[in-house]
Amino acid sequence: MQPSIPRPAQLALAALAPLGWGLLVGWWTPRGPGTGGEAVTSIVVSLAVGLYAGWAARSRWAMLAAPLLFALAVELVRMPLRGPTVDAPHASAFGVAALLFGRGLHGLFTLLPLLVGAAYGAGLARRSRGPVPSDGPRPAARRPVWTWLGRVAVGLLAALVLLVGVAAAQPARTPPIAGGVAELTSVRNGDRELGLMLRGQRRDAPVLLFVPGAPGSSEIGSVRRHLAGLEQRFVVATLDRRGASKSWAAFPPSSTFTLDSEVDDALAVVDYLRKRFRQDKIYLMGHSGGSLVGVTAVQRRPELFRAYVGVGQAVDLREADRSQYADTIAWAQRTGRVDLARELTARGEPPYRDMYGYEPLLGNETGAFDFDRTGNSEGRGGQGQNLNVPEYTLLEKVHVLSGTFDGIDVLYPTEQGVDLRRQVPSLDVPVWLVDGEHELPGRLALLEQWYVQLRAPRKERVVLAGAGHRSLYQRPDEFVALLDRVLTETAVPGT
Repeated sequence: MQPSIPRPAQLALAALAPLGWGLLVGWWTPRGPGTGGEAVTSIVVSLAVGLYAGWAARSRWAMLAAPLLFALAVELVRMPLRGPTVDAPHASAFGVAALLFGRGLHGLFTLLPLLVGAAYGAGLARRSRGPVPSDGPRPAARRPVWTWLGRVAVGLLAALVLLVGVAAAQPARTPPIAGGVAELTSVRNGDRELGLMLRGQRRDAPVLLFVPGAPGSSEIGSVRRHLAGLEQRFVVATLDRRGASKSWAAFPPSSTFTLDSEVDDALAVVDYLRKRFRQDKIYLMGHSGGSLVGVTAVQRRPELFRAYVGVGQAVDLREADRSQYADTIAWAQRTGRVDLARELTARGEPPYRDMYGYEPLLGNETGAFDFDRTGNSEGRGGQGQNLNVPEYTLLEKVHVLSGTFDGIDVLYPTEQGVDLRRQVPSLDVPVWLVDGEHELPGRLALLEQWYVQLRAPRKERVVLAGAGHRSLYQRPDEFVALLDRVLTETAVPGT
């Protein structure tokens, strides 16, 4: 029996389904799914769209056409976005990683199920309706082995889709604390949901909000593995900044991702914590890039905070990077890394316009500024060592890297004009500034300049022996002891 719909109309419908789904996905999850629900929905809908496209086309060519049309639609919608995971592929180590953890991951939840669905749809259509005359005469005999191999291949891909969906659907959790608080939650700021981990032995303990380092970065795993001692004295609130693992959906358009927007997010979380735990003031801690957010938040709303702790405090990104640039060239020349020295010299000193400009500095930081980590709680692997905690889902583990890539690419260039020496001459709360003994020399020099001129009710610099930029994770016992002292020295009488 011949189909009632003309063949051209069938092909048009087969094309429109993946195109329409791609346009929707480009708007809904332009950087890929961030939650298990989004991942499973992407798989189910993609399978259905692929099944329909294959059935309408009644051709195995739909296995290629449906994913291709979908990908074109997604790329069209997200063209205004910026970041290595959505930009054109880049021929470098960071570029390969961005491709795998960006488009590669996205493809697992959309392109692969589209292909599988199209294969089954085409097969069902051919078996139920027979061959289409326009396809021309079929060969007199088809080698059964190829048919068998094709079916096995599609079956294996279908099994892979199922496994990916099941893995992505596994929820995150944080171990309970009897009588205390232990939860993964989120705070809404406008149209954005910001992920937050709360842990503390006592619900009435002072609240400590931690703003982590690089934009788009998540340190929930690092805090859980190394700083559990803080839970004895504080309710520790660890924030995932916009674009980070638990705040993936909050990654904003490039034009609205600024230091001001990050500070606004932090203050929204502060208000939530104050109301929830019924405290007028809380403690604020910022690390690395998060310390710029922290200092600015304290400067704007000092009445909300009992004290500020800056770890690996950023002061002037432009000058710090230029110092690192010069030191890295000197190290490369001293150790015979001629190609690296030549590449950096040709590139010129920072700032650079995108994340890839900083790749030679970031990729060689551990080598150029190496130190003996004997006795440190966290080793050379840094943040990557701390992903195997139940607080992360599979997707969130991947987004630790992809969020950092896109976050640095979008936000970092906008922060090049920040200089705390000019913009923050004073803070109206007690201040503790913590560094590792092996922090980069340029950063230490800038911090010393700011610290000397900073006016505050109380201020103190602390250097943790044997540690580097991630000193709070490398020497957690000493760091927790310091925070215990901060708490003691700023406690309200009678509490």
